[in-house]
Amino acid sequence: MTVLADRPEGFRRVAQALAERGHRHAPRWLDVSARTCAEAADALGVQVGQIAKSVIFRRRSDGVAVLVVASGDRRVDEGKVAALVGQGPDDLGRADAAFVKQQTGFSIGGVSPLAHARPPVVLVDRELFRFGEIWAAAGHPNGVFCLSPDELLALTGAPAADVVQA
Repeated sequence: MTVLADRPEGFRRVAQALAERGHRHAPRWLDVSARTCAEAADALGVQVGQIAKSVIFRRRSDGVAVLVVASGDRRVDEGKVAALVGQGPDDLGRADAAFVKQQTGFSIGGVSPLAHARPPVVLVDRELFRFGEIWAAAGHPNGVFCLSPDELLALTGAPAADVVQA
């Protein structure tokens, strides 16, 4: 097994953050890239809904990153997210790859729900509570970690919210 020092910086940062918080599961390195929810679910042998995908938006009024951690089988509703973060529907947009990297320190496909370069506003999809066990990105497309929805709330300090399309 490869030691942690041989892993990319983002993966090490998430591993350290999880350890500091006493999380019961260390991040896992997959032999295959899991940039999409389907790839992650296939690699882990779980349902697509158990993948806690990280979707980053940019609040146009102040440039703050808004992270929505959503169930992999659901589509995020930008209007609901905008209303929850106190913005009009035209003030929230999808973030480009450069903004995601600058704000989180992670590349798209490996954005973790914690250990960001700059703390974002975070919302957690209540649909994740359909599952006892979920999997989130661990700072790299090959990195994941296991947790429960309640642990996700505790790790991020975020509320569970209705953020997906009906």
